Order: sequence, then structure tokens, then C-alpha cells
Amino acid sequence: MATKHEQIIEYIETLPVGEKLSVRSVAKTMNMSEGTAYRAIKDAEMVGLVSTIERVGTIRIERKSKDNIETLSFGQIANIIEGDVLGGEKGLDKTLSKFIIGAMQQDAMDRYISPGSLMIVGNRNNIQRYALEKGAAVLITGGFDTDEEILSLADRVEMPVLRTTYDTFTVATMINRAMTDQLIKKDIMLVGDIYTRIEDTKFLYMDQTIYDYRKLNESSKHSRFPIVNHNLRLVGMITAKDILGKSDSLLMERVMTREPIYAKTHMSVASVAHRMIWDGLEVLPVVSDNLQLLGILSRQDVMKAMQLAQRQPQVGNTIEDQILDGIEMEERKSEERALPVYRFQVTPQMTNNIGTVSFGVLCEVLSSVSKKILYHFQKRNAVIEQMDVHHFKMIQIDSVIEIHTNIFEIGRRSSKLDVEVYLENSIVAKAIVVCQMMERT
Repeated sequence: MATKHEQIIEYIETLPVGEKLSVRSVAKTMNMSEGTAYRAIKDAEMVGLVSTIERVGTIRIERKSKDNIETLSFGQIANIIEGDVLGGEKGLDKTLSKFIIGAMQQDAMDRYISPGSLMIVGNRNNIQRYALEKGAAVLITGGFDTDEEILSLADRVEMPVLRTTYDTFTVATMINRAMTDQLIKKDIMLVGDIYTRIEDTKFLYMDQTIYDYRKLNESSKHSRFPIVNHNLRLVGMITAKDILGKSDSLLMERVMTREPIYAKTHMSVASVAHRMIWDGLEVLPVVSDNLQLLGILSRQDVMKAMQLAQRQPQVGNTIEDQILDGIEMEERKSEERALPVYRFQVTPQMTNNIGTVSFGVLCEVLSSVSKKILYHFQKRNAVIEQMDVHHFKMIQIDSVIEIHTNIFEIGRRSSKLDVEVYLENSIVAKAIVVCQMMERT
């Protein structure tokens, strides 16, 4: 029997694309608590069943396969721009190839317009008709209506005619941002991309014995295994440490570690890597929402995947990428070793409402410099575990700051740094940073 969580997910999947839903309405319909409904809706958002749109709310969306995540459908465009579908509804599932702003004469559009594109235009009926005849969809800005003739044409060619109250510039910006976000999501590696499937996974049942563990350990050369019941539901983990000095006849359920840490396929590899490093875990079981074992993930798999991702070009720039691009290193000699000094210029996009550097941006700069310093000396990547930041003076827009570092300690598992921020030879901020070190693979 499905759990309450699974029942809500199944209910959401039955809703039509574009349907609005709320925690209260789902809880009332399913006769469950609002807390259960809230958790299920958040998980539905993680797997791409729903999306929360500003000023609109949570909307049921069509789940797209991962190999098509870099594209947007016209239905998704309608959600992004908070628009209406006036005609051509059968074309909502088609994917957008590019968008064109209809700010030119009709005879000049031939070189730009193509099937699968989106023509953004106001109340110019001749351009709307021309775009549909060329196999393009139409987005009417400014909240204008159109002729029944054009809507009939849209239904015949199965290309949507959308309408929004936003102006052309705003709409183009929103679509461009959504396409960039999709490209960034494509580059995020998930557990589901790299884990070892259950058919290739070694595991034990809770009513098997330590003797069975020893045989599996000898044949597989592994020492850590998930423990499941006969429905393949995860109930524990067993390691070589758990069986030391124990009788071979003891059952797994007597010696296993209960309620183990696990991963799910929709989690990012980076977040799982942080957890494995902090908790010293070599293997994580991968489970479904009802805790049924799907496979395992090893630390070695995670490290290889992260190193591969770092070598690949980034398609869309994240905020971290923008900050990293602005950090420059300058070598300075000391009596003991060359200590790099990093420079960073505060751009207008990185300031708050009073024109000084955003606290979040400053923290990201300090975090990035700390990881750069540790890699400079250790050739190992690090994960920020704790950062205590003190902000002494305001750092104004267009200021060029210098970041100086002093390493308190570098260990095999963790490191501690003192990071100071200078502006015109005066200290303006200071931080103590504690990092967990990633082991070399």
C-alpha cells in the first residue's frame, strides 16, 4: 500500500498541466495534515512536477525528461510569463528553438523566422499571421487581443498564440533568464546520474547472519552493505566494525546500524558529497520515497563525478561563477612562502540598497578565496563547514578590495584559516573559516 506521501505525489500527477494547487487544498482533498501535504509538494517541486511562480503560486507543470532539460516548451513559456493561451493549444508541448522580437517590417523577417521559434509582437495582426504561416508560435505583449481568423489558423497549424500583459522587453528578459536557468540545471549532476543500480549492488537481508556477511565480504571484496527487509525496504547498514567479536550465527538485525543516512536520486552530487565528507561515509544507500533500495553510491564515485564536472565548461553562469571571474591573484613573497593576495572589485550588481557590497557576496568572495588558497597549497578541494565573519566598515560600490589569508592549520580532514579584507590598506572585514578537506581519489 502506498504511503501518504506517495498518495499525494500520485494525486498531483493526475492534475492537468497549469492547475493551481496549495498546501491547504491538497490537505483537504486528500484528508491529510497540512504538514504532510507541504512536504509532498516540496518533493514534487524537486522532481519537476510543480513549480512556484512569483505572484501566481504553485502550478502543476509537465515533467520533462533530463535529456531535454536544456529546452523549454511553449507551455512552460506560458507559465513563465504568466500568460493566457488564446489558441493552438495542441502546440503547447512543442519546444522553443529561439525567440524573435517583431520590431521590423514583414519582408525583413524571413532571415530570422523559422519553425519552432516564438514571435514576440504587439497588436500587429499581419505579423501574427505571417509567423503562424511560417511555423512559429506567437506571443502578444501588452495584453492585446487578436482576430478569430488568427486563432483558427493557430489551431490548424497547431502552434500556440499566447498573450501577456508584460511589455516586450520584460518578456524577452524573463524568457532569456529561464533558458539560462535550464542550462545551469543541465550541468548540475544528480545522484540518479551516477549511482550503482540495485542489480549491480550487493546487499543483505535482515534475517541473514554474520556468516552470510563474511561470505559476501570475501566474494565481493567490499565491507559495507545495505540491509533490507523482504520488500527491499532499507532498514540498516552493516560494516566490518559492526561484526567485530560477534558470533557468526547472529542475525543482521541484531548488529546492523539502524536508521542509516541515505540519498535519493534527485539530490545533487555536490550536496551528497558534503554529507559523506562531514560524516566520514564511504557508501550511501540510494532509496526511493518509500525507502525501497535502488542502489548504492560510493565516495569514489562522487569524487570522480565532481572532478569530471569541474573539467567541463559551464553553459550558464551562476552567481558563484560571476564572483569567481572577478577574483584575481597577485603573488607576494614572505619569509616562509609565497602567500597569494587576491583582489576583487565590487560591481553595481553586487551591492545592496544603500550602495555597499552585499553581505552574501562578501561571504561568497571569502569562501571562494579560502578554497583557492587550500587548493594552492594542498592540491585538494575543500568544503566550507563554518565561517565567522566580522564586518568593520562599509565597502562601497566600485571599491577594489584585497583579501589576505593566514593558514592556522591544515590537516588531512579539516583546515582553519584567518581571512582579512583590506580597502586602501585599512582592514574592513575579517573571517575565521573552517573547511573540510576532500580526499584525493
